[in-house]
Amino acid sequence: MPAKSKAQQMAAGAALAAKRGEKKKSELKGPSKSMVESMTEKELKEMASTKRKGKKEHVSKS
Repeated sequence: MPAKSKAQQMAAGAALAAKRGEKKKSELKGPSKSMVESMTEKELKEMASTKRKGKKEHVSKS
């Protein structure tokens, strides 16, 4: 599942770092905090490795 925005990609990258032990889970904020618990390392890697070109900063919730 590729990231839909740059913000989502960055959150996945932070969650992936925490999952691998490169960053403390207590340092995570917002969506990355829930991503680390609900997604596998493979899913996070796939989302974090999405190309940024053409992605919006944020995607509306609707």
